[in-house]
Amino acid sequence: MSDKKLIAVVGATGSQGGGLARAILADTSGEFAVRALTRNPESAKAKELAAAGAEVVKADLDDEASVRAAFGGAYGAFVVTNYWAERTPEQDAKQSRAEMELAQAEVAAQAARDAGLTHVVWSTLEDTRPFFTGRDDVPSLDDGVYKVPHFDAKGEADAIFTRYGVPTTNLRTTFYFDSLIAGMEPSRNAEGKLVLNLPMADQPLSGIASEDIGRTAYGVFKRGTDLVGQTVSIAGDHLTGDQYAAALTAALRDTLGEDITYEPLTWDQYRALQFPLAVEIANMFQFYAEDSARFTADRDLTKVRELNPGLQSLADWLSNHKHDFKLEPTL
Repeated sequence: MSDKKLIAVVGATGSQGGGLARAILADTSGEFAVRALTRNPESAKAKELAAAGAEVVKADLDDEASVRAAFGGAYGAFVVTNYWAERTPEQDAKQSRAEMELAQAEVAAQAARDAGLTHVVWSTLEDTRPFFTGRDDVPSLDDGVYKVPHFDAKGEADAIFTRYGVPTTNLRTTFYFDSLIAGMEPSRNAEGKLVLNLPMADQPLSGIASEDIGRTAYGVFKRGTDLVGQTVSIAGDHLTGDQYAAALTAALRDTLGEDITYEPLTWDQYRALQFPLAVEIANMFQFYAEDSARFTADRDLTKVRELNPGLQSLADWLSNHKHDFKLEPTL
């Protein structure tokens, strides 16, 4: 039997879990092995992991039995929930996304406790509600329960792992650089100029490559149990909107032949945009901006780099991904 420490990785074909799975597989020390949990073991990404040496199993946080089986015999687990998963209108009517995340965290915590895992790394975020206490200018969501549900529910779920006595490191993440490719990419304004509209006012925004979340989680596991019971807050860079735009311009100038400028929307302007979850995203950016001094200070890049020496800055990440941008052509 192998004496490697087996890590069960939830969402192993996704961004965060995939980063961790690949980091384990690339480590020639052989200290750890990976059990890749996925809803679809027949997917191309799952098959790639299997070919690289991962044990691939079908498991889903909505299916408690499958999670219990997948955690059995493991040393540790990486747990991440997917607030943005595709859902049917019937699912949304039955259970909010925040409720889904809390239920999934409970399944994972119970399974981890009963499997006797030595170390769980839980991918989480701050609960914004203490910061926004008494604030009528920031709309409440989910029948008044949350301000930023995809933050608040994860922050609330931290206590679930504590309640079940699971030896856990809370890994607090942040804005994905990857969002700049799809979702929050530069767009053209009324004058036809490329602009970045992140509603951050003049405050710095902590960002990270999604791959680096998993890589940093691996650094946490490699520290043994030193970080059990602690919260580790991570980022790859802290930049203002002007600095994000300048970095994008520098990286994409050869292909675009034009500058990208920062023209932030206000939070109210962003809330008025006609897309689902606009209010929640605006609330999120208001939290990022108004609490930026504390938020960025908690994410000490030197300490993150101790866990993940290959941590990418925005410039690093753009150098690796500049050809993935598909921006609107000049009219």
